[in-house]
Amino acid sequence: MRPEDIRDLLKTRPFRPVRFTLTDGTSYDVRHPELVNVGRSTIFLGIPNAEEKEPIFDNFRIISLLHIMQAQPVDTARQ
Repeated sequence: MRPEDIRDLLKTRPFRPVRFTLTDGTSYDVRHPELVNVGRSTIFLGIPNAEEKEPIFDNFRIISLLHIMQAQPVDTARQ
C-alpha cells in the first residue's frame, strides 16, 4: 500500500477501526489511529493491551508497506 492511502484511512472522520492484513496472513486491528505512524516504506503500529480503552500501547510492530495487502473496516471484516 502507499503511505498516502494509509494516512487517508487514518484521517477519516469519524474514524472507523480498520484491519490491515499482511501477505503472511497476519492481521492487525487499528482502533486508535494515533498509535500509527506512517513512513515512506513502513508503519509503526502501537499495539494496546486488549482491555485498554485509552490509546496507550504495550507493544509495537514495524510493518513494511509492501506487506500490507488489504485494509478494510473492522466491523465488516470476516472474523
